[in-house]
Amino acid sequence: MAKEKQVFFCKECGYEAAKWMGQCPGCKEWNSFSEAPRIVKDVKGSRHSGTGSRLLSEVSKPSKINEVSIAAEDRVVIGIGEFDRVLGGGLVKGSLTLVGGDPGIGKSTLLLQMCRELAAKDVRVLYVSGEESLKQIKMRADRIGEFSDKLLLLSETCLDHVEELLVNGCIYDDSESKAPEVVVIDSIQTIYKEAVDAAPGSVSQVRECTSSILRISKQMGISVFIVGHVTKEGVVAGPRMLEHMVDTVLYFEGDKVAAYRMLRAVKNRFGSTNEVGVFEMKGVGLEEVLNPSEYMLQGRPQDEAGSIVACAMEGTRPIMLEVQALVSHTSFNYPKRTSVGVDPNRMTLLMAVIEKRIGVHMSDYDAYVNVAGGMKINEPSLDLAIVAAILSSYRNRAIDPHMLIFGEVGLVGEVRGVAMAAKRVQEASKMGYTSCVLPKANYDQLEDMPIKCYGIQNIRELAEYL
Repeated sequence: MAKEKQVFFCKECGYEAAKWMGQCPGCKEWNSFSEAPRIVKDVKGSRHSGTGSRLLSEVSKPSKINEVSIAAEDRVVIGIGEFDRVLGGGLVKGSLTLVGGDPGIGKSTLLLQMCRELAAKDVRVLYVSGEESLKQIKMRADRIGEFSDKLLLLSETCLDHVEELLVNGCIYDDSESKAPEVVVIDSIQTIYKEAVDAAPGSVSQVRECTSSILRISKQMGISVFIVGHVTKEGVVAGPRMLEHMVDTVLYFEGDKVAAYRMLRAVKNRFGSTNEVGVFEMKGVGLEEVLNPSEYMLQGRPQDEAGSIVACAMEGTRPIMLEVQALVSHTSFNYPKRTSVGVDPNRMTLLMAVIEKRIGVHMSDYDAYVNVAGGMKINEPSLDLAIVAAILSSYRNRAIDPHMLIFGEVGLVGEVRGVAMAAKRVQEASKMGYTSCVLPKANYDQLEDMPIKCYGIQNIRELAEYL
């Protein structure tokens, strides 16, 4: 017989304790413990002592590494190029993927479009919604387009009923019951297990439900997508260990009042975490943006001081974007330093380098830096563009609008080389740009440059050139 026991869980890492503690011993976070019931089943059950261990007869035997076949890891191409790129080339059988994002950003729309593409390829798909009724899902589907009968809809919040359907199978276009190949659960915060006496969305429910979904996904080879809401800090609600349990973590980012969205992988066991997919929200759903550089530079002003074009790498894809700076005389004792899209600490560091190495006194000026288009870039290759934008705004001199600038800047003012410089220059040539300022180290390695390039070693050379 199951016995109830009250324990405390850390919301960040899932650490379990018998009493409340101010600081978590696992992740060192403060005030992260919350009380939740814990179910302890008898040894005769499938689990005992709450550890999730299985009976001896169910324990699998170890295999030799050379005898393990990876043929089952073949990917299924979804058909949405930007989605396939972020996943690493397609959907892996038996994978568990967590999709997070702000409310209303388009997570359900994106996954429903994925289901449409897979169902058109005769892939059996089950869409489980704990937030919407079947009519609401159908209304969204009608805006997207026509769907195949290979997609089944289910409005259910009890995970036990969903597990029964997965094990026993569903009836698709024939009378034979078959297990689905792809399952979408929207969302994990609304799903609950009857054995866990806690509210849906609590630490206990999220952990137990994800654990059960993970076990079924691996044992039956079903690819599962679970939707997770995010907190005000921008992370998926629930225990932090939720991201450790899944194979892939995707974040759907962007301003919900704007037209463009970005799909980014922060964890991917089957591919790179540097790729990003760009989508545009329209009345018929999400459409791929095949040329992000063109979209990022739309509406860019011509012959205006403080506007510089740089090139960042998202995985293997070069994306050209506009770096803007505004330097104005301050009326306060302490000047403001504000940045959007880049690390504010990096911006402050670069301004100190400008003041020390070039002799431009910035202590009496407010400075604002913005990456137009809503992208957040942490790559150091934007350093030189930020320096050029600040100097351009400070001197109120416009820079050639058909010039690309990129490079990393060190504390002594040196300009260091960056990776994939050739791809950045080629992207600039493709977009119609005629010149490029880049690190001397990259300039010496380039051959057959399609545009005119200038290699510099120090930001003083940049100041003289501008």
